[in-house]
Amino acid sequence: MSSTATTVGPGTEAAAAKPPRRRRAVRTVTGAVGPLGIGVATLWLSIVVLLPLAALTTHAFADGIAGFVTAVTAPGALATLRITVIVSIVVALINAVMGTLIAWVLVRDDFPGKRVVNALIDLPFALPTIVASIVLLALYGPQSPLGVHLNATRPGLVVALAFVTLPFVVRSVQPVLLETDREVEEAAASLGAGNFTIFRKVVLPALGPAILSGVGLAFSRAIGEYGSIVLIGGNIPGHTQVASQYIQQQIEIDRPVNAAAVSVVLLLIAFAVLLALRVIAHRGRAREEVDA
Repeated sequence: MSSTATTVGPGTEAAAAKPPRRRRAVRTVTGAVGPLGIGVATLWLSIVVLLPLAALTTHAFADGIAGFVTAVTAPGALATLRITVIVSIVVALINAVMGTLIAWVLVRDDFPGKRVVNALIDLPFALPTIVASIVLLALYGPQSPLGVHLNATRPGLVVALAFVTLPFVVRSVQPVLLETDREVEEAAASLGAGNFTIFRKVVLPALGPAILSGVGLAFSRAIGEYGSIVLIGGNIPGHTQVASQYIQQQIEIDRPVNAAAVSVVLLLIAFAVLLALRVIAHRGRAREEVDA
C-alpha cells in the first residue's frame, strides 16, 4: 500500500501566509448626475417654470374661485377660447400630415437642394414671429401679389400658425425615420404588400409616437401664439381674435386678473393635450412590444 506525501516548501508557506489580494472595484458608468445635478436641475426648473406658473395661478385666483369662473366664462373669453382651440386643432392635424410627408421626403428621397430645404425647416424657430406676420400680410393681405386675400380670416390664422408650428412635427418624425429598419419594409414588399399597406402596417406604427409628440407640441405652440397672427389675423372679437390677443386686450383695459385666468385655462388645455398624447403613445409602444 503506497502513500503519497505532499511536500510543503518555504515558498509555499510564504504564499499561504499572504492575504488574498483585494479586487479593485469596477466603477460602473450609469450616466447619473447624482444628488448635486438633481438639485441644480430642480432649482433651475423651479426658477424658470414652476415659480412663474405658481405666481400666474395665484394671480388668476386673486378674486377667488367665483372671480376666476366669471373671468373665463365671460362671452368674450369663451368665444376667443373656442376659436383658439378649433384653429389650433386644424393646424395640428394639417401639420401631422404635411410634417410627416416632408420628413419622409427629406429622409427617403434625394434631390437637388435637399440640404437647403432641410435647413429652411428650422427657419420659423429663428425668425421673429412678428416678421412672419409681416411677410404673410404682404403675401395674403389686401394688396396680395398672388391675388389671395386671407387678411382678417380664419384661413389666414391657419396659414400663420401652420408656418410657425411645422418644424415641431418634422423634427419629431425625422429622427425616427432615420432609425427605421428598411429590411422590414423590403420583406413586406417581397411578400407582395403594396406601398400603402407597408406604410399603414409597418411604418406608421413606428412613427405613431413621434407624430403624436410633434402634434402635441404644435398644438401647444399654436394656442399660445401671438406674433405671427397679430397682423394677418385682424383681431376681430368673436371671429379671428385668439386667446393671446384677448389676454393682451384685458391687460390694456386694466383687467390683469381676467388675463391671468384665461392664461391658466390655456395652460391647462395644453397640459391635458400633451398628457393625453403621451399616454396614447406609451400604450402604443407597449402594444407593439407585446405583439413583438
